[in-house]
Amino acid sequence: MLKGLDRALSAELLGVLMAMGHGDDLLLCDVNHPAASIARHTVHGRVIDMAGCDLPRAAEAILSVMPLDTFVTAPVWRMQVVGDPDRLMPAHARMQEVVDRAEGRPVPVEALERFAFYEAGKRAFAVVRTADPGPYGCFVLRKGVV
Repeated sequence: MLKGLDRALSAELLGVLMAMGHGDDLLLCDVNHPAASIARHTVHGRVIDMAGCDLPRAAEAILSVMPLDTFVTAPVWRMQVVGDPDRLMPAHARMQEVVDRAEGRPVPVEALERFAFYEAGKRAFAVVRTADPGPYGCFVLRKGVV
């Protein structure tokens, strides 16, 4: 165990977060997301499970060590609700609270259509799957600089 690190961060996840560079994306998802099929296209190539964590807890742990990108309009993307793209789900509101608190400012979150979100996920550095039941608990976080 190391001092000062959130206990939810595994060695594998810390290694991935360290390997990521500025502008790399991390897909954070609920248990409904096709994480394994998306993850095989990423740099890391496999799913990192945070089985004991819901989305807010996982995001809190990750954002305790990973800054969000300040050089883009929206450093966080969420999946749109199919058939109702302007609708916000409870997972969206919970995640907004976590990213705003982690960054100490309002953080813009951009919505992507379902299949566009899947394609963005395939271009991510890695996929982190939580135990959150969702629905629509799928987010891409773009890494910034310290």
